[in-house]
Amino acid sequence: MEDDFIFERTSVRSFTDEPVAAEDLERLLRAAMAAPSATNQQPWEFWIVTERKRLEELSSCSPYAGPTKRAAAAIVPCIKTEGVPVPGMAAQDMGAATENLLLEATHLGLGAVWQGIYPDQERADAVARFLGIAGRHDIVPFAIVAVGHPARKPAPTGPGRFDPARIHWDGRRT
Repeated sequence: MEDDFIFERTSVRSFTDEPVAAEDLERLLRAAMAAPSATNQQPWEFWIVTERKRLEELSSCSPYAGPTKRAAAAIVPCIKTEGVPVPGMAAQDMGAATENLLLEATHLGLGAVWQGIYPDQERADAVARFLGIAGRHDIVPFAIVAVGHPARKPAPTGPGRFDPARIHWDGRRT
């Protein structure tokens, strides 16, 4: 079924050299910003990196950011900490925004992988230095999302994860 792209989402870590269109990157950000947010606080800021040298630099900010080196682009969602009414919910808001971005990437036929930064302070500091926002307490790097055209399409992980044993109806397992 064409609308089942949500079940096709998988982490893509290998990309072709083909660039991602600016319109597609904007669409990913529109999807991210359409995410639910506690009290509609929208605690997000996004940095886009497309230059090869900078992607390579960004990939060194975390031991798990290797795919960024080979991606056509990276999107760095950051938590805006000032002026948000419910700061304790910002990480959940960012998780929803990042997942929306990943789902839209799948819908567009792109590949993407979420590489966690927050709450690891060492990684967050490294990404903040890379972005030129070191020392700012109003912006906290949340993740690095490597984006590109998949070099190969990995099997989707979503359909095989359904586990009825983890569902409890009125306190009973199914």
